[in-house]
Amino acid sequence: MPAEKGSAFLLKVSNGASPIVYQTIAGMRTTQLSISGEAVVITHKGSGGWRDLLSGAGVRSVSVSAAGVFTGSAGETRLKANALSGALDDYELSFESGDRMRGKFLVTRIDYAGDYNGERSYTIALESSGVVDSL
Repeated sequence: MPAEKGSAFLLKVSNGASPIVYQTIAGMRTTQLSISGEAVVITHKGSGGWRDLLSGAGVRSVSVSAAGVFTGSAGETRLKANALSGALDDYELSFESGDRMRGKFLVTRIDYAGDYNGERSYTIALESSGVVDSL
């Protein structure tokens, strides 16, 4: 797999229309994705002392965190509205290779910060709800 630019790793939010159109959340400087799953252990006497796991079982989730500079884009405005209302929304992560991941996410944290002579910045955290598709 060739190296990819971090600047091409984009977080996008639905604009609420049907069909869904995704808007890039502008001003992102860093974006991070974590995929995790819980293991269901089915070790038994016949396992020969080795742990056995049940394939396809357990709980899987995707977590996204990002930080950036506030630009007042439509995507950022929708993200803030979702955080304040606790609403699930459709999000997309896109990569330089053209790969994408889409699913419903909840904004679990949004922090704003700013200095007297600096720009307003923010950090966000999102957690998946339901299936996240890899396209």
